[in-house]
Amino acid sequence: MSSHNAVVIVHIDETLTDEEIHDVEQELSTDDGVQAACMHVRTRHLMVVDYDAEQIKSVQLLGKVQSQGLHAELIGGI
Repeated sequence: MSSHNAVVIVHIDETLTDEEIHDVEQELSTDDGVQAACMHVRTRHLMVVDYDAEQIKSVQLLGKVQSQGLHAELIGGI
């Protein structure tokens, strides 16, 4: 199994509660190819997503966040 690890940062415009953050993280983490999705308590607008770029694209990750009614944009990747 080959793995093409990538990292992208998603900026979420809304200020989310802890529960909402958990829900967004959980929703993204269920997608094939996503290894982890997390926000730090000090950077509540920035979600770091580790994923396999062969299985899912960053634009798909963004769409998944936006489909939850959030305003978000990709601001960088590694």
